[in-house]
Amino acid sequence: MNKQNKINILLKQSKKLFHTKDLELLWNINNKSTLYSTINRYLKRGYLIQVHRGFYSAVSLEKIDSLELGASAFHSYCYVSCETVLVQTGIIFQKTYTYTYCSAKNKILQIGESVYKSRQLKDEYLYNPAGIIDLSNYKIASPERAIADMLYFNPRYHFDAQDLIDWQKVANIQKEVGFK
Repeated sequence: MNKQNKINILLKQSKKLFHTKDLELLWNINNKSTLYSTINRYLKRGYLIQVHRGFYSAVSLEKIDSLELGASAFHSYCYVSCETVLVQTGIIFQKTYTYTYCSAKNKILQIGESVYKSRQLKDEYLYNPAGIIDLSNYKIASPERAIADMLYFNPRYHFDAQDLIDWQKVANIQKEVGFK
């Protein structure tokens, strides 16, 4: 595959974030040395931007949704939840400076000025789809699922806007997920 074909394949992708393994499969390059040489050449020429070690973008980071960036950076199944969803929906008032996710590992990443935090959930809870909304490039918890997740991590958590919470929906999700 020649250089122009690799660039065309890269630019035609709907997603713009790639891990090394994605590029290996996309370009059908089996030799690691060739793959890394190609990536380094494309970084120098500006076709790729290094986001994090082994993680690249085909467009400037300003053009990528921050929540999508975090979901792709964790490079495993995850969904936006807890404080991020609760602030967006007005259920908690304090400003957060971290995007929060649930995944199989506790992990904190910093990309540029943004911090992404993942809280570890057991697989039986994590992969339960109750209250999870599948957007095109990432998943996000409904407000009720985010509350259920938050209560799982901290049963005494204080929610500022109690009147915005449908506690029956929260209880139903807790039961469906298996938190209770």
